[in-house]
Amino acid sequence: MTATPTIAWPRKVDLFGMGVTPTTYDAAVAAILGAAQRGESAIVSCHAVHAVVTLSGDRRLREMANEFAMITPDGQPVRWALNLLHRARLSDRVYGPELMLRLCRKAAEEGVSIYLYGGTDEVLERLTANLQCLAPGLKIAGAEAPPFRPMTEEEDRAAVERINASGARAVFIGLGCPKQDVFAFEHRERIDAVQICVGAAFDFHAGVKPMAPEWMQRRGLEWLYRLIQEPRRLWRRYLVTNSIFVGKLAASLGRKLLRRPRTD
Repeated sequence: MTATPTIAWPRKVDLFGMGVTPTTYDAAVAAILGAAQRGESAIVSCHAVHAVVTLSGDRRLREMANEFAMITPDGQPVRWALNLLHRARLSDRVYGPELMLRLCRKAAEEGVSIYLYGGTDEVLERLTANLQCLAPGLKIAGAEAPPFRPMTEEEDRAAVERINASGARAVFIGLGCPKQDVFAFEHRERIDAVQICVGAAFDFHAGVKPMAPEWMQRRGLEWLYRLIQEPRRLWRRYLVTNSIFVGKLAASLGRKLLRRPRTD
């Protein structure tokens, strides 16, 4: 196995120093399953505002993310930023939970087995049952909830062995940002599959957390819905990261305008 994809992934463009992929659901699914069917290793992550700000603002995390095969515009503001800065003309974002569902349905059609890594035992039990209803025929080769503490080298090695022995070609990781991104990167040369970091998708598809209404998602207000659901945990995250995102976008737009050639 090689950790470097040998297929053509959709191109990436710069967003605050980090390569983000202006892609669509169809293109993302095709690229991911193409790599999975070839038995290649690669990393895909779905980044909303919080993830973009967190990873782009830390040099080590930014360099790590720039080695990913694909980073999808998970949030509407990220899509808007790509359209404004790069004329991407994206009509929709590529949202982690929806991407996961589409991948599972296509994997069921193509006979590609998947592995679920993250969450809790209860979440995984519900998630497994729901995915098999939502994607009939899906082969779930394994599912495990890692401990809520750093694993020992022996535990880590055993987890990698279980994933590889399962024969899964796509591994969905639901550990939250940036933990899931770091896990995928640190295991890029050891896990023989495409790793897809999908964040809260595990909780949403397991039915343990509600998803924002469609009208709020379309208007980029999912953060507000989640803030209302968990204000004590999320208020600081959204106050800080949303403000930083707006500031970085304004600065990027300003630099773009200054570079624009004068026509007079």
